Amino acid sequence: MRFKGNSGSWLAMGLKQSWRDFRAGDLRILLIAVAIAVAAVSSVGFLSDRVSRALERDATRLFGADLVIQTSQQVPDQWLAQAHSMGLKAIRQWQFPSMVASDSGEMQLASVKAVEDGYPLRGQLRVTRDLTVQSDPVAHAPDVGTVWVDPQLLAMLGLSMGDSLHVGQRNLRIDRAITYEPDRGVQFVNVAPRVLIRAEDLQTSGLLSEGSRAGYSLLVAGPEDKVKAFRQWIEPKLVASQKILSINDGRPELRRTLDRAHEFLSLVVMIAVLIASVAIALGARRFCQRQQTAVAVMRCLGARRSEVRKILMLEFAAVAVAGTAIGLAVGWFSHLGLIAAMQEFVAQDLPEPGLEPAMQGLYAGFWLLFAFSFPALQALDRVTPRQIFSQQVPNFPMQSIWGYVLAFGGFALLMVWIAGSMRYGFALAAGFVMASVLFGLLTMAILKMLALLRKKFSLGLHWHFALAGMIRRKVSTIAQTSALAIGMMAILLLTIVRTDLLNGWQQTLPPDAPNRFLINVMPDQLEPVQGWLDGIGVKDAHFYPMVRGRLIKKNGKVLESDDFSSQRAQRLLQREFNLTYQDRLDDPGQIVAGKALDPHKNEVSMELSVAKDLGFSLGDEIVFEVAGQEVPVTVTSLRQVDWDSMKPNFFAVLTPSALADHPQTFMTAFYLPIQNAAKLQSLVREFPNLTVFDVGAILVQLQSVLERVSVAIQGLFVFAMLAGAVVLAAALGASRDERIREAVLLRVLGAMQKQLVSSQCIELLCIGAVAGLLAAFGATLAAWALAKWVFEFNLNLSVTPWILGVGVCMVASWMAGTWALRGVLSTPPLQILREV
Repeated sequence: MRFKGNSGSWLAMGLKQSWRDFRAGDLRILLIAVAIAVAAVSSVGFLSDRVSRALERDATRLFGADLVIQTSQQVPDQWLAQAHSMGLKAIRQWQFPSMVASDSGEMQLASVKAVEDGYPLRGQLRVTRDLTVQSDPVAHAPDVGTVWVDPQLLAMLGLSMGDSLHVGQRNLRIDRAITYEPDRGVQFVNVAPRVLIRAEDLQTSGLLSEGSRAGYSLLVAGPEDKVKAFRQWIEPKLVASQKILSINDGRPELRRTLDRAHEFLSLVVMIAVLIASVAIALGARRFCQRQQTAVAVMRCLGARRSEVRKILMLEFAAVAVAGTAIGLAVGWFSHLGLIAAMQEFVAQDLPEPGLEPAMQGLYAGFWLLFAFSFPALQALDRVTPRQIFSQQVPNFPMQSIWGYVLAFGGFALLMVWIAGSMRYGFALAAGFVMASVLFGLLTMAILKMLALLRKKFSLGLHWHFALAGMIRRKVSTIAQTSALAIGMMAILLLTIVRTDLLNGWQQTLPPDAPNRFLINVMPDQLEPVQGWLDGIGVKDAHFYPMVRGRLIKKNGKVLESDDFSSQRAQRLLQREFNLTYQDRLDDPGQIVAGKALDPHKNEVSMELSVAKDLGFSLGDEIVFEVAGQEVPVTVTSLRQVDWDSMKPNFFAVLTPSALADHPQTFMTAFYLPIQNAAKLQSLVREFPNLTVFDVGAILVQLQSVLERVSVAIQGLFVFAMLAGAVVLAAALGASRDERIREAVLLRVLGAMQKQLVSSQCIELLCIGAVAGLLAAFGATLAAWALAKWVFEFNLNLSVTPWILGVGVCMVASWMAGTWALRGVLSTPPLQILREV
C-alpha cells in the first residue's frame, strides 16, 4: 500500500497512529509526563496564588482597609460618591496633632484621629476598660460623645475610665483604652499618644479650620475586582500631595515578610516546573526512540518528510490537549485536597485563584512539550527508509542546538513568569541548565573512571555485567543519571526549603523579638528607666540616641525635593530623619559597600535603598541640619538593613564626633511578656514624657505568615515527591528496550536469571549513588545561593542533604527501576528475535 500524500490522508493517518501509539504505550508515557507537568505547575500555582492573595488581603488589615488614599486636603466628595457607586465601602479619616486637657487643666500634646462610622473597614482594634486584663478585639469606632485613648495618656494626665477629656471645644467621656490600632504603624515621628474620636465630634470641636495641619485619608474596602477598578479610576486623578498608601510605605517590616513568602511559594512552583520539564524531556525522548521503526516504514511507503512531520506534530498536539486537560483537572482537585489537609492552618475564606496558574499550566503543557521534544523530532526527521533494518537511534543533527536554545528560552520565560522577577527566575533556569551540563560531564568522567577500574581490578561476574552495561550504554547512562540527579536535586532543594531555609527565615523573627518600643527617654532618665526595666524582667536594654535632623546639602549643593522624580526621595527631603550615632555598627555584616565607621571623624553610614533614591555614593559630603546647625559628614559605607527583624533600625548612623554634642533623646526596644504589660503604666506615670509602642499585633501577623507558608510548603512537598518519582521511572524506562535486547543476548549466551537480576540491581544502585551525590552537591549550592542573594539571611549548612541524597536516591533508583523495568529480564528471546 502506497502512502497517499493528500491532507485528508495524513490527518487520518495521524489520528489512527495516535490511537495506536497510545494503546501500545508509546504515547501513554508522554501523556502521563505532560499531565504530571501541568498538574504540578497548576496545583502548586493554584494554592500559592490563593495563599499569596490571602496574605496580601490579610496584610491590608494592618491598614484598616483594602485601599488607603492619603491627601493633604479634604477628601473630595466625588471620590466618596464614586466608591459607593462601585459597590464599595468607603469612609473618611482625619489625623492631626492637638493639645488635649483634663478637668484639672493639665494639658498634653496628642495625635488626634477622627473616623467615620464603620472604621475600621478591615481588621480590628483592641481596647479595654481595665488595663490589668486582656484587651478585647472590636471592629467599630467610638460612640459619638466618647473618646478612646492610649494608656500612656491616662498616666500623663492622671485620668481614669469615665473621666472627661477636653478635645478642642468638646468635652468627651473616656470610654476605653487602645492597646492596638491596626493602621497606626511604627513611626517615631508620630510619638504623641493617640486620641480616637468620631467624625461627628470633630465637626463640633472647632479644631479644623482653613490652614489646619491635618492629614486626610479615604479608606476603601470591598471585593478585590471592584477595589482594583476603583484604584485604576482614581490613580490618574492624584496629584503630588496625594498618594495611595502601600505596604512599602506603611509596613516595611511586613512588606519584606510578604515578599519572602511569595519568594518561597514561587520557589516551590519553579521546582515543580523543573521536575515537570525533566519528565517531559524524558517522555519525548523515549517516544521518539520508539517511533524510529514506524517512521522508517512510512518513508518506505512513500511518505515525505513533511508529511511524517505533520503526523508526529498531530500526535504531539493530541498529547498536549489531552495531557493539559487532565493535568489541569488533577491540579485543581489536588490543590483543593491540599487546602482540606491544611484546614487547621489555612484560612477558610481563601480568595478564588486568578487565571494565571491555569495559563501557566497551559503554557507548560503545550510550549514545554513541543520545545523539549523538538530536538528528538529533528532526529526522527532524518530517519531514512533503510533504517527499518537497523535498531540504532539516529543522532541529533547540529540544528538541534537551536531546539535546545528554544527549549531553554521557553523554560526560562515560564520561570521568570512564575517568579515575577527576571533576575530570580532566569538565574534559577540558567542554574538548571548549567547543572544538567555539569552533571552530564561529571557522569561521563565517572564512567571513564569505572572503565579503568573494571580493567585494572578483577571484579565478580555480577559487577562485571553491571559496569559493562553502564559503560556500553554510555549515552543512556549519562541521560539517566543526569535526569535522576536533576530531579533529586529539586526534591532535595525543596527539602532544604522545607527545613533549613524556612528555619533560617524563622530565626529572623525569634519568639523573643522586641514587641515594645520605648521612645523619648531623656539623658538624665537613662539610669532610672533602666532600673524600672530591670525590675519588670527586661535586663540590659540597649538605648539608642535619637537626634532629629533634615538633609539639606550634597557635595556643597543645596538639595531640593523638586530635583528628584521619585516620590520617596521627595518625601525624604521634606521631612526630618531620625538620626543616631555609634562608635561601631551593631551588625557590621550589614555593610555592602565601604568601611566601618571611624568614631573620631565626621562620617555616616547610609541605608542602601535611601542612598539609591537620593543618589548618594561613597565619599559624598552631605550635610544635615540639626537644631539650626549644619552637621557635615562623609558617606563611608552603605548598609542593607533587615527591616523585618523588629529591631531598631535607622536610615543614617553617624559617628559620635558628628552628633554626640547635639540635643538628643534615647529609645530602646525589648520583649515584654503579656503578664508584665500593665507594669509599664507605672513607668509612664513616673515619667510622663515617655511613649510606649506596642507592636505585638504586628509580630502576631508576621508569625501567622510564617506558619501558613510553612504548612503550605509541607503539603506541596508530597506532590513534588510524586512528580520526582515519575521522573525517576521515566528516566529508567527510557532504556527499557535496549535493556531487553541486552538481557536476551546474555541469556542466549548462557547467563543465568540470578546473575542478570543481581547485575541490574547493582547498576541501579550505582546510578542512584552517583545521582545522589550530584543532587546533594547541586541542592546545597543552590540553597546557599538562594539564602544569600534572594532570601537574604544566613543558612546553616548540614550533612542531611548528602545523607538523604545518596541514601534515598539509591533506594528510589532501585525501587523505581525494578518497577519501570519489570519484565525486562523475563522477556522470551524468541519474541525479540521475531522483532528483529
